[in-house]
Amino acid sequence: METHGESTINICFARSFASKASKKETHKQSETKKDVSTVEDPFDAPTYNIPEKPVTFTEGASYSIIILAGLAVAAAAAYAVFKELIFEPKEYKIFNKALKRIQDDSQVRVRIGSPITGYGQESRNRAARQRIPNRIFTDEDGVEHVQINFYIRGPHGAGKVSAEMFKDKVDKQWKYTYLIVEVMQPSRSQLILESYMPAPVAT
Repeated sequence: METHGESTINICFARSFASKASKKETHKQSETKKDVSTVEDPFDAPTYNIPEKPVTFTEGASYSIIILAGLAVAAAAAYAVFKELIFEPKEYKIFNKALKRIQDDSQVRVRIGSPITGYGQESRNRAARQRIPNRIFTDEDGVEHVQINFYIRGPHGAGKVSAEMFKDKVDKQWKYTYLIVEVMQPSRSQLILESYMPAPVAT
């Protein structure tokens, strides 16, 4: 009976020791998992910790060339606009003068109506309509002349204009050699709005 009692006590002690050892092992494994989970994953680090790649000399030069090219294009466009507004070509200056003279003339308004518009050529192409056929020359006296041809249109008709102006050497003003309007619609007629008669030479 004593042997049986001792055997029973030993079994209980072994079970108790095994249980405690199992709990201790489980606790140790849990702590190990916690330690593993708290280790920072280097791949999850914020991107701002990654150092930026330095810009090489070649890349910097390429960016500079692109910027300079853009500035050059902008400057060229600005110069073209400035040149067109400030330094108006002679043929367009004469065209504007002649068109204004025609628009103010009662004979033309009666025949084709008002408002009157002017354009370079009978075409649907905008560039062609804006281009004024012209001839610029200097005579034997050194006087500059500009000849132009263009079309006009009003609500009731249309016509064709021939004009020539020269730059007076004395007052440096542009003056008409002639300004002729050929009305084509609604009925044909010719109007001589300006005709230059030079002053007689004293003898």
